[in-house]
Amino acid sequence: MTQTTNKFFDDFAKLMTDAAGAAEGVKRETESLFRSQAEKFLRDMNVVAREDFEAVREMAQKARQENEALAARLSALEAEIETLKRR
Repeated sequence: MTQTTNKFFDDFAKLMTDAAGAAEGVKRETESLFRSQAEKFLRDMNVVAREDFEAVREMAQKARQENEALAARLSALEAEIETLKRR
């Protein structure tokens, strides 16, 4: 009887191990499918990648700073021209 019980439990344990392995495989496959569908959705929506967004934002900040510096320089030059005209 003990040998039959042990075989039953051994077979049951093997079945559970196989089921757990199969469930893990299904989980990985489902995650992979979900990830690929999400990536496709984002591509179709023309969503920009974070790295691209950050690069463009830095370029815009630099352009804004340069624009402000040029505006200040232009104002100074215009003021200098006005001073020279008054002489």
